[in-house]
Amino acid sequence: MLAATPAAVGKGEAKVREYSTPSVPRQRDDSLTDALVRHADERPDAPLLARRTPDAPPEAPWDEVDAADLADEVRRAAAGLLAAGVEPGDRVALLSRTRWEWMVLDLAVWWVGGVSVPVFESAPERHVAAVVRAARPDVVVVERPEQATLVAAARPDDAREDGSVVAGWTPRHVWSIDGDGEADHGVLDLLGTLGAEVDPQALEERRTSVGPDDPATIVFGSGSRPRGVVLTHGHLATDAALVAHELGPDLLGPQAATLVILPLAHVPARVVQVACLQQGALVGHAAGTNRLWPAMRSFRPTFLLGVPRVFETLFNSASQRAAAAGRGRVFDRGAETAIAYSRSLDPLAPVGRRGARIGGRVGGTSVRARRRVMERMVYADLREEMGGRLAWGMSGGAPLGDRLGHFFRGIGIPVLEGYGLSETTGTITLNSPDAHKVGTVGRPLPGSAVRVADDGELLFRGPTVFEGYWGDPGATREVLRADGWLHSGDLGEVDDEGFVRVTGRTQEIIVTAGGKQVAPTALEDRLRAHPLVSQALVVGDGRPFVGALVTLDRDALAIWAEQHGLRGSPRDLAGHPDVVAAVQEAVDDVNAAVSQAESIRHVRVLPDDWSEERGQLTPSLKLRRNVVVRQFRDEIAALYL
Repeated sequence: MLAATPAAVGKGEAKVREYSTPSVPRQRDDSLTDALVRHADERPDAPLLARRTPDAPPEAPWDEVDAADLADEVRRAAAGLLAAGVEPGDRVALLSRTRWEWMVLDLAVWWVGGVSVPVFESAPERHVAAVVRAARPDVVVVERPEQATLVAAARPDDAREDGSVVAGWTPRHVWSIDGDGEADHGVLDLLGTLGAEVDPQALEERRTSVGPDDPATIVFGSGSRPRGVVLTHGHLATDAALVAHELGPDLLGPQAATLVILPLAHVPARVVQVACLQQGALVGHAAGTNRLWPAMRSFRPTFLLGVPRVFETLFNSASQRAAAAGRGRVFDRGAETAIAYSRSLDPLAPVGRRGARIGGRVGGTSVRARRRVMERMVYADLREEMGGRLAWGMSGGAPLGDRLGHFFRGIGIPVLEGYGLSETTGTITLNSPDAHKVGTVGRPLPGSAVRVADDGELLFRGPTVFEGYWGDPGATREVLRADGWLHSGDLGEVDDEGFVRVTGRTQEIIVTAGGKQVAPTALEDRLRAHPLVSQALVVGDGRPFVGALVTLDRDALAIWAEQHGLRGSPRDLAGHPDVVAAVQEAVDDVNAAVSQAESIRHVRVLPDDWSEERGQLTPSLKLRRNVVVRQFRDEIAALYL
């Protein structure tokens, strides 16, 4: 049961200002390696890891590693760290794509009481330098030998803008996962050799000396001046256990399998990995979304964690393939039916064009009948393309959007949205299979609470909220107040059942010249729902109206252009009147759902997509608004000429 305290009344309806969820009993581990040891003792033959090389072809098989063998691999790596002089509290930086070796290294670092410092592999050099200068790791593990130069660039004394100097630093070891060639087979082989003579009893004593209050990781954000969030073994173990509790044993249990595709420098990816280890679920790894479909077909996950862009990619790719096969209209009808059917499942279903509720007797019968037809024509094949076993999705990092949420639920793969920050160990609210409201990020995890401040900011409190930034007590006091409430920087609301809806960022709200407050992210989410649209930036702060910059999805554009008899490069097609008209249709759809003051008056289609390499997107594919605004100030100004 949930408890609400208290309700504030405004404009004739009750608005919940604070909501808390009672605690629940759970498995308590002293450290993050306890679950692995427990499975190795009790279920030694149970598969916990499926692996292959990151660059393996799509048809390559997956090799399963059981609990006993995985524990042995982690012990060997941990013994090597111990032999190399890694002490409790020493920091070990990991700079790599998502791959199975990261999981082994993370566990090995935790085994000896070390603190892992994840670094986004795709981050620009200046960000890597900022992280290693702040963390000053004792050991650095990179994926490829050439990445060691990024670490070397951060070693010299560095003058700050305020005139102070950060003293030079040199890690004791810099190792590579891939190694330097035939003479060096990689860090795991190296650690196995180094630790060959380590006393097993001494290694186990080191492991059991680690407790829930010991730091496990320092996670740095993707900003220009990243702050290091210190998370303990207790934070990660607790969040993983609570997520597993909310999802339930049918979704996350020994029979489950998931493909980790997000960067492991992203906290939610590591939380889900820890949760799978706790519950005995099978984990596989795939780097990036460009080969997601073949990886899903071969691995056959039962659930998938992603950011909204992952689910947008799945939808758009399915739409493109259907169009290329001459089934575009059938797919479009299937998508419309799935969305209508999902909406009919909500307690207050929307009213249809003829005045009947879609979930009612007349509308309900019609949409259910259409769904049965589309199940045979579209949905069954689509689920088979995703491996045939995918039953649930999980999404976080940004709002998924009602359209995508209803589409996936309508085809039989509900996507459970959650919310969290690095400061809340990745997840602090979550929809569950038994309590799911599309368009919300769910209710607080057990033992946690949410409060809506007077200015609309969401505040959180609970067992997974961090205790401070690395070496920065001043920054800690800015967000974590003495009363224990964490100020998220996000705006939102809470309904009377405890479901949280995020409406924008406190620092990103647009105030037009007419005084209208507009949440740009909501409009951008709706724009990206159009298959042709890759990214969108909504602007208008201090301006007479709202405008937008839009980039195009190259793959979708190629198929769309062929269908419409157009030729040319993506840059040429971006300015074609037919393409601009298609994007305007997306804008019109967005405007139909908002007030006139919030509607997008002018839009400009850009010739090139935004990318992480150029600093316009974060590693989790979220828009770096300040960077894009700075780089495209002329294009923004042109919207108002």
